[in-house]
Amino acid sequence: MTDNTFITRVAAAQHALRDLFPATPLQLNEHLSKKYDARIYLKREDLTPVRSYKIRGAFNFMRKKMEACAAGGTFCCASAGNHAQGFAFACRHFGVKGRVFMPVTTPQQKIDKTRVFGGDAIAIELTGDFFDDCYAAAKAYAEAQGAEFVPPFDHEDIVEGQASVAREIREQLGEERLDLVVMPVGGGGLASGMTRYFDAESRSRPELRFVEPLGAPSLRSSLENGALTRMPQIDGFVDGAAVSLIGAIPFETLSRFRPDDVVLAPEGRLCQTMLDMLNVEGIVLEPAGALAIDALDTLQEEVRGKTVALVVSGGNFDFERLPDVKERALRYCGLKKYFILRLAQRPGALKDFLNLLGPDDDIARFEYLKKSARDFGSILLGIETKDPANFPALLERFEADGIRYQDITDDQIVADLLI
Repeated sequence: MTDNTFITRVAAAQHALRDLFPATPLQLNEHLSKKYDARIYLKREDLTPVRSYKIRGAFNFMRKKMEACAAGGTFCCASAGNHAQGFAFACRHFGVKGRVFMPVTTPQQKIDKTRVFGGDAIAIELTGDFFDDCYAAAKAYAEAQGAEFVPPFDHEDIVEGQASVAREIREQLGEERLDLVVMPVGGGGLASGMTRYFDAESRSRPELRFVEPLGAPSLRSSLENGALTRMPQIDGFVDGAAVSLIGAIPFETLSRFRPDDVVLAPEGRLCQTMLDMLNVEGIVLEPAGALAIDALDTLQEEVRGKTVALVVSGGNFDFERLPDVKERALRYCGLKKYFILRLAQRPGALKDFLNLLGPDDDIARFEYLKKSARDFGSILLGIETKDPANFPALLERFEADGIRYQDITDDQIVADLLI
């Protein structure tokens, strides 16, 4: 059933956005299309003025508030980075004052860019280690100061603004059939807005799939439990999508989907996807921005022979994080492992050990952890290789030589302490 009211509101939001930037490109990607035997389009939200789609919702919310009040006032928001930049850009555009609350852990690149986009119109406060901390601080500030809180995702006007992505995709494809749309999910504003738009149309709705970080599966967990479910702990690596609780309004729209409609992207695989897009296509993506592309690895049978649109949601990547991205990718692909091993404390022992390495095995880390033992020393060893199949043979040589070892590559607690 067509929801003309929602379609009309989204059209108004899209029209107003043209004062800020043109429609982001929808690009047929030959590399991905050939790799997955499909027609793969990338909706390049990383090419908005703030390099993410978040500007759409923030601008639409503020536009409607100002139209209703016919005045300026003060606004505030909480954000891990992208919503803050869209908010800052909108504050400067409308000529209003804004205060941004961001986690202390926010990448410096996003903090700096927020200051650039907002200029004198905004002030930034860093508080707490996670999004939930700064969210509470922003809400408290709004109540105490009478400021208008601009939610990152859980509001009808935010959802409406993000839905303009779906409207642009339809306009850009024209009459070409669209079989599948893949969207990243953090708080759910984008995914629910696009879902509502496709539902509201009179034409055939494409299949919809959603992608969350493996370490922050709020939507999938909520679908499995049949109710909003707060994650007790999350991995914050995918900072643009790592939230502990999906928004109530977005979940109302998305609750009809099956848990299997949500792909969980392992952080290590996501890092490899980021590197592939950088090295092959020259596209710089932040972790959240690569989610939809990364999901193709899981959906490859489903996308074959179809026309697919992937929402590339953001490109605010701090290159100081690149070593960490490479490290995670190597470990996920099985090309790098870490061990604690015991090496005999005798002349020639190190030389004998080095002879056990294969021609493609390279020592990336070698550190004595304990030198006081008389007969043996404990060593932290990191090894990179060109083929994951090299490791089983290497470990067989360790065992044949009597070297005692422990693989700590996937032991998060030990790895965090030593690596």
